[in-house]
This record gives sequence, C-alpha cells and structure tokens, in this order.
Amino acid sequence: MKLIGMLDSPYVRRVAICLKWLKLDFEHESVSVFSTYEQFRKINPVVKAPTLIADNGLVVMDSSAILQYAATLAGADRQQQLFPTQPDAALRAAYLTGLALAASEKTVQIVYERNLRPAEKQHEPWIERVRSQLFAAYDELERALAAASAPANPDRFDAADITVAVAWRFTQLMLPEIVDQDAYPHLKAFSALAEASPLFVDTPPV
Repeated sequence: MKLIGMLDSPYVRRVAICLKWLKLDFEHESVSVFSTYEQFRKINPVVKAPTLIADNGLVVMDSSAILQYAATLAGADRQQQLFPTQPDAALRAAYLTGLALAASEKTVQIVYERNLRPAEKQHEPWIERVRSQLFAAYDELERALAAASAPANPDRFDAADITVAVAWRFTQLMLPEIVDQDAYPHLKAFSALAEASPLFVDTPPV
C-alpha cells in the first residue's frame, strides 16, 4: 500500500499513525495538493489527501474510508481495539472522532481564509462563525476528557484518541494565537502524552 499526502495534514497524519498502530506495511509519499498539484493529480484526479493506493492499484480517499478498509487487514484483536465494537465504547469513539474531525475542518477553513484569500476579500463575519465552531468543538472535547480520562498508555489508544491528539496538535501548530492551550488543560496534557509516544514521534506533523 502507498499513502499519499503531507503529514502537516491532520487527516494524513491520522491515517499514517493508525496504519502504524495496526502494524500494516505501507509506503508514505509526501505529495502536496498545493505545491505539487499536478503530481498529485496524476495519482488521484480528485487531488484529495489522504489518498491510499491499495495493493491492487485501487485508489481510496478520505481518512475515515481509508481506516475502515485498513482495519480489515489487521488481526481481529487490533482491529477491535482501534475501532471498538461494544456499543458504549463505539459511541464514545464516534462522539470524540466527530468533534476532532470538526475541529480539524474548522482550523483548515480559517487557515485557508487567511492564507489563500487576499486580505481585502477576507470575510470577518465568516471567520468569526468558523472560530466559534472551532471553540465549541474543543470545549466539548475538553469536557469529555475531564469527565472520563483517556487511556494513560498510548498503546491502548483507539482511533478516536489518535484523532483527538492529531487534531489538537494541528490546531496548535496553525492557530496557537486563537486557541490558547492553557485554556484546555486536559487536551494539553493528553496531547503531550500522545506526542511523546513512539508512533507520534515517528510521524511528525511537519
């Protein structure tokens, strides 16, 4: 398998860490949807990161779709640990994953508005709306971590835990002046735990 995309994308990094956690062999190719657009288009005409090229050559995109497929390639024990099947655990995972992916999406929207649109055309009411959505996602994640501690050992993380940690690090890299990490002590501590683990260290976001 080959994973296409830059690790500064939370979606690409999420997939890369989970593939390593599942102990699946894959090659990572850092291709940008911006600076190497034409190269990416030759691999996947939709130009969407992450893209996974399966062993049979089929191209799959979207981080959740890729992980759904990848989990079937792992042993049952690891598959069920990464994607819980018990209703309560599965509900928790879906809840956290939805919030984390929303936070990633809102971070991307703010970055795109700032970096790709000329200053005179940036729409501040839109940015403020997206910013409020970003805060809402992290407020909920902070409350969730405060109410029920995440696994203390990253080896026991599931895909939702990985996605939360990746999303938080991405926002802190891109928008530290907007999302004050000290206002989210549980997320800050959880991120520090995750980022110190071998899989995260081996898969840096920059």
